[in-house]
Amino acid sequence: MPDDPTQLLVGHMPSYERMNPYRRRRPGRRLISAALPWVFVACVAAASNLPMRQWIDWPWSRPADSQAARDAETILKRAGSPDTRHAVDVIRTIDGDTFEARVHLEGGVDLNTRIRLRGIDAPELKASCPQELQMAETATGALRALLGEGDVRIFNIGPDKYAGRVVADVATRRTGNVSTAMISAGYVRSYGGGHRNSWCANASQALPK
Repeated sequence: MPDDPTQLLVGHMPSYERMNPYRRRRPGRRLISAALPWVFVACVAAASNLPMRQWIDWPWSRPADSQAARDAETILKRAGSPDTRHAVDVIRTIDGDTFEARVHLEGGVDLNTRIRLRGIDAPELKASCPQELQMAETATGALRALLGEGDVRIFNIGPDKYAGRVVADVATRRTGNVSTAMISAGYVRSYGGGHRNSWCANASQALPK
């Protein structure tokens, strides 16, 4: 043990380099710290430019190589001519222009898919305003009632922009073209592709009488 106690204390003290609170930081760390807020702002700006519906649909969207996509592709390949009608069993009505059904193809092949009615656009249940939600629920009920007439058949089948579903004309026992009936009743509007205007603009005038 040393004669001078202070020597013991000095021997156990950390070096000045470790104790110095004013040690200079590395330049690279300062640059990263300064850039982080700007990276966050850039990410927020990029996210805000994506359509809201894409954010909503993303967790439930079906990948292009899913079984649903393969079934829809098979239905397209076996659809035949545009006038060929295929009987379907309605499983559920999704909204005012889309329903899920089991399609009966030639050769005893039965496949499930989502069917979007050709030539119409319905209000969204993922609505942007209360009026659109009201219209969407009304249109969904109207489509459900038409499909409930029975003997539902689809024809003029084509591909849809979303994997796992097809576009088609639809007929029932009493309605020759469901899309035309929905338009005539004011539940939906005609749609031929491209940009779709918001249902919330002039929503009160768009409500069915």
